[in-house]
Amino acid sequence: MKRACAPVALFVYNRPEHTQRTVELLRKNALAQESDLIVFSDAPKTPDMRVPVQAVRDYVKTIRGFKTVTIIQREENMGLAASIVDGVTKVCADYGRIVVLEDDLLTSPYFLTFMNDALDFYAEDERVISIHGYMFPVGRELPETFFLRDPGCWGWATWKRGWELFDQDGEGHLAAVKRRRQQQAFNLDGSYDYLEMLKGQIRRKNSSWAILWYASAFLKGKLTLYPGTSLVQNAGNDGTGTHRAVVETFATDVADRPIRVRPIPILEHYDVRSWLVSYLRSIKLSTRKQRLISLARSFNLARREPP
Repeated sequence: MKRACAPVALFVYNRPEHTQRTVELLRKNALAQESDLIVFSDAPKTPDMRVPVQAVRDYVKTIRGFKTVTIIQREENMGLAASIVDGVTKVCADYGRIVVLEDDLLTSPYFLTFMNDALDFYAEDERVISIHGYMFPVGRELPETFFLRDPGCWGWATWKRGWELFDQDGEGHLAAVKRRRQQQAFNLDGSYDYLEMLKGQIRRKNSSWAILWYASAFLKGKLTLYPGTSLVQNAGNDGTGTHRAVVETFATDVADRPIRVRPIPILEHYDVRSWLVSYLRSIKLSTRKQRLISLARSFNLARREPP
């Protein structure tokens, strides 16, 4: 017998248009009417955020189309990381499982079906820590589903047993990676500097909960199920988000058909991992090239300016 749908936790702040678009697409999911939606609304951090935060709060009060809608308004600003950690912990404690979205994640109509099918299928398999909805556009034909050691953070789901492995001891994670001499593997063969992100979190230069989630899963050898075709598109890389990065590199089409959850080897897919490494390395090269071009242009303009 299929279990009840996992509740969907949606974390919002000060972007009413992003929030509305995310909700409208989520509502088009086949299982939306069977899913409890729990909206966590963070409080304004500064006085100038009061108007947009209130606009978001006014909008979420109008949401319909789900089994239930619960709105949790923070009385004080927690910040995204603390809000997510607190919210996921509470929902997992109450329901035993959760689907997590932020206000800028646009979903395929088949997102909730995949999440719930996978949550049911791997509920008792402790080798699997989570389910992820986004997949990078690596430019290869991928299996319908596969496993990676990265739990991801752009549309994901887990169980209480998975979230209980979340460890916020950044210094402990860093020490463990070094002790095991796994720096290269931790950084996806040098294609993405997760280690520097972890060091930044320890020095409080960033407040990333996601790097702690990644480290927790990586060091415990846990796997995450991915779809071969992305079920999520991140619309927040437009300069409006918490980190204000404008990144088009990760743009991808979302699935226009259901993704089946069937038995596959519960091992990290070596080929997909290698393709992901190549893709991320190509991004690094492209970024460096663009920086060099920008520096060259700036230098040439400076030379042309009259004394």
